[in-house]
Amino acid sequence: MTKSEILAPHLPFLRRYARALTGSQQSGDAYVRAALQALLAGDQVLAEGLAPRVALYRLFHSIWDSPAARFENVTAGPGAEATPESRLGGLTAGSRAALLLNAVEAFNIDETATILDETPEEVEAAIVDAQRSIEKDLVSRVLIIEDEPIIALDIENLVTELGHEVVAKATTAQDAVKQAHMKKPGLILADINLGEGGSGIDAVSEILSSFDIPVIFITAYPERLLTGERPEPTYLIAKPFLPETVQATVGQALFFHPIKRRAA
Repeated sequence: MTKSEILAPHLPFLRRYARALTGSQQSGDAYVRAALQALLAGDQVLAEGLAPRVALYRLFHSIWDSPAARFENVTAGPGAEATPESRLGGLTAGSRAALLLNAVEAFNIDETATILDETPEEVEAAIVDAQRSIEKDLVSRVLIIEDEPIIALDIENLVTELGHEVVAKATTAQDAVKQAHMKKPGLILADINLGEGGSGIDAVSEILSSFDIPVIFITAYPERLLTGERPEPTYLIAKPFLPETVQATVGQALFFHPIKRRAA
């Protein structure tokens, strides 16, 4: 099996991670391309003795950490207002990475430490710091678009426990657009397939024509929206989901939309 064949199954999920880490599809996909180009050119190699997925993410981080490759800048500069996002940007870039690797990408502590070139103790501390920052500083009003009542209730309970306020739930695309205009949420969690109620993607597209709101899509088939070949969602949660995955992804989405969060 060739190196490309070995790495191919992991690329959609590396894109998911990179987009959440950088806050956009454009930046995240650019880092992934840079990592792959460095590998193909022989400028970087996969670490020996590691599982392919761990080695691939470690390679990605060697590019992301390199000052020669900068595709985004999310850290507030000198003299910036001491907002939650500026505090997080200045203190927890590594913590956010550790949390995403562990909670969203499902790497264990030792694997996360290997990817970040840190000790397991440092990784555990970073995850705790990120979780505390999210719980303390990042809260919003949430619209849930989901046609399955049990799943909608699970999501509502999770985001409520994280300190957010669920202002509305919608089971159809039409109702989702109506609720968004009525409630003006600061965050949307949307299922992609609403059955007979239409498309969550269509509903979100119509909502975003009027509001700039961070959106997290929930789907059983995340790899279909992680091809890197077209405009695709920045934030995805795969079904079935874990509470820590929801927490980490919500935190990242709100982290990159400070203005809309304060206005919500």
